[in-house]
Amino acid sequence: MHNDVEPESTRRGLPLGLARRGFRGRITNIEVGSGAHGLTATELERRLLELGFVEGTSIEVLHEGPLGHDPIAVRLNDTTIALRRREAMAVYVT
Repeated sequence: MHNDVEPESTRRGLPLGLARRGFRGRITNIEVGSGAHGLTATELERRLLELGFVEGTSIEVLHEGPLGHDPIAVRLNDTTIALRRREAMAVYVT
């Protein structure tokens, strides 16, 4: 039997927090887990959306910080934004 349903990991994509400098792709979704951000899940999701992290937006990782590769600088369309990797883990890209 053939299954046309994609595995969830394929649909969600890669967490942006795991992407390295030079990565280019599109945002597939925002999925905020609880804890470890310093913000509630609702606050972080709202902040990301306000910054332009919206499904379908093109994204490129421009720079990684010197210590632990944190923070990262990304370009969303024509805007450059710095983001902590732990916050970037809520943004899924392909």
